Amino acid sequence: CIGMSKQAISSYTTGARAPKRPVINALAEALGVNPLWLMGYDVGKYENLRGVVPAGFQPLPKMRKVPRVGRIACGEPILAEENIEDYDATPEEWHADFTLLCRGDSMEPKIKDGDVVAIRTQPQVENGEIAAVRIGDEATLKRVYCNGSTIILQAENPTFPPLVYSGQEAEDVHIEGKAVGLCRGL
Repeated sequence: CIGMSKQAISSYTTGARAPKRPVINALAEALGVNPLWLMGYDVGKYENLRGVVPAGFQPLPKMRKVPRVGRIACGEPILAEENIEDYDATPEEWHADFTLLCRGDSMEPKIKDGDVVAIRTQPQVENGEIAAVRIGDEATLKRVYCNGSTIILQAENPTFPPLVYSGQEAEDVHIEGKAVGLCRGL
């Protein structure tokens, strides 16, 4: 019923060959049992796998794809690029609108060169929150502090001085959105 020879099944049951995951899934479905039980794990033979997460693990959150719209400086501001380059899956609970690829080391150790940061579009953030900030045609990722008509963009890395804009200069500073999460490869 699953298109497998008796010899193949025999080699699996005697231990002469180890089945790959698609074979285990097909066998479990044909037999009406839990694939993890079939592999020898301590789970109920007929336990439904949906929602079952092994001990010590958390279930994956519900995800949604958002566009990656370019790169953002984590250092000196770079020219902002507004083209969709790719799509990234982000947890729905982040309410992210887009992602940006980080370049530079001014936000280390929190955000590293090559990280993908998720941004929720909003024109303001609370003092100390990390935001994607546009200064003219350039964009950067920094902690934002507003004090009256002065805007301070602060790096995490203490070797980078704060960027301070006041008066007329501050009018060219626009918050594009709040950083709500990041993705980092291992």
